[in-house]
Amino acid sequence: MAMVLGACAARDPYVSSGGTRQSGNWQIEQQADRITGVPTPYAMVVAPESSNSYAEKAAPAGLHLTCFDGKPLVRFAFDFKVGSETNSALGYRFDDKPGHDNVNVRFLQLYKTVVIEDRAEVIRFASELAGSRTLVVRIRSINAGRTVAEFPVDGAGAAIEAGFAGCSLTEPQPAEKKRGAKA
Repeated sequence: MAMVLGACAARDPYVSSGGTRQSGNWQIEQQADRITGVPTPYAMVVAPESSNSYAEKAAPAGLHLTCFDGKPLVRFAFDFKVGSETNSALGYRFDDKPGHDNVNVRFLQLYKTVVIEDRAEVIRFASELAGSRTLVVRIRSINAGRTVAEFPVDGAGAAIEAGFAGCSLTEPQPAEKKRGAKA
């Protein structure tokens, strides 16, 4: 019995649901990394259904906020191919706010994952996410069709704070010109 309980206590937080808390529709990770001991900044919300013009049926999609190597990152994960680097475009819209199209993104993992890494774009995304109720994401792709997901994002304030803990959500200041240097 002790071995079984000990095995449960040693489970990784990503494998089990222990150590997470809820904020609205968001799951917020509250564990420390087992290698570094540093808290793992991570918040996730699921769209119950996302659709793709080439997929036979709808599937869930995930939206993740995290800090990776000291940089804020927004990650969208799908169960089907949604695009590629050369011929796809992502757009998003919060509630009734103006939408953003052709966002600077990168496609990963067999083209089922899309990330926003550009700090300025992550900052804009996070500022509009705060206080919003719904996020619609649309990806247009020549080779993967059209994908749409609607995420319920209530409770995003705590998710932004937790997911981007350890990352700066401010634009880096341009290096000051050296005194005496000609422009």
